[in-house]
Amino acid sequence: MARVTLQTIADRLGVSRATVSYAFSRPDQLSDGLRRRILEVADELGYAGPNPTARSLRLGRAGALGLLFSETLAYAFADPYAIGFFQGLATAAEEAGVGLLILPLPHGDRRSDTVRDAVVDAFCLVSLPDGHPALAEVLARKLPVVVVDEPYVPGHPFVGIDEPAAGAAAAAHVLGLGHRRVAVAMVGLHDDGHTGWADRDRQEDAVFEAMRARRGGYQTACEQAGLDWDDVPFYEVARNSREAGRKAGHALLRREPRPTAILTNTDVLALGILDAAADLGIDVPGELSVVGFSDSAAEEAGLTTIRQAKQEIGEAAGRLLLSGAAARPERRLFPHELIVRASTAPPPS
Repeated sequence: MARVTLQTIADRLGVSRATVSYAFSRPDQLSDGLRRRILEVADELGYAGPNPTARSLRLGRAGALGLLFSETLAYAFADPYAIGFFQGLATAAEEAGVGLLILPLPHGDRRSDTVRDAVVDAFCLVSLPDGHPALAEVLARKLPVVVVDEPYVPGHPFVGIDEPAAGAAAAAHVLGLGHRRVAVAMVGLHDDGHTGWADRDRQEDAVFEAMRARRGGYQTACEQAGLDWDDVPFYEVARNSREAGRKAGHALLRREPRPTAILTNTDVLALGILDAAADLGIDVPGELSVVGFSDSAAEEAGLTTIRQAKQEIGEAAGRLLLSGAAARPERRLFPHELIVRASTAPPPS
């Protein structure tokens, strides 16, 4: 059976192809009667309307932003930080009357065809690892690009926070309380699925730039307080989940001497550390202080954390793309804030 096109309908009705096209794209240009006749014939022939991809290519715009991030869709709609960021980006998109095309690249997925085939007007890249082939594919498209969190791409706008300073603020808080047996649990260093102890080489070779920098902030603060970083227990997890945090907590809290403070780079992991402490009968904050990061799931648990403006970061990224400012290589850093709650206190005497 021959494929039905606009021309097929035009030939049946004895009108021009442009007239049929107007019935779908510019109905105000036709009388109600003529448009109704065109749609009736289209329905009779099984024609649903012009191909949206082809139409976007003709018009030079797709009416959508491509959101590329290194996680699964399920994670994106469950993680508190991701939800806040997406809300901000969606707010900017809605105000401009455009949509969002979500392009997930779960850890270890090195494909680039997702980017190559995406019908979008611009790209927002969120937390891609160093050297990911999708980045080269995005840049090859010559569309506006804004990067959020990582990696920094010279010549393109960047939105995030001062990661080394934020990490240092978290560590300096517990150090200022008098803690010297400090440990770290982190996610997002590598995308190879590793869970377990991470030595200094593995930490410094992390492929996620923002987490590498945040960890560097922890190290700087600890060394300034006189700690030897090689003596700081460091546990890496592959997934940002509460259960992963609990596993890390058990590993860290069974060490001798036991840490009196644990730094984590997400609130979700910190909640898992609190679970592990409860499992082992360790009082928080009497025997253990815990610090999270992002202030996305922390208040109800009384968790001390570093607050970052997740929704504002999303809005800023969207507005940079939609305002045409993506052509300017602006580096925009949002403020962070230490929020002290009930999960930190001086170490036991």
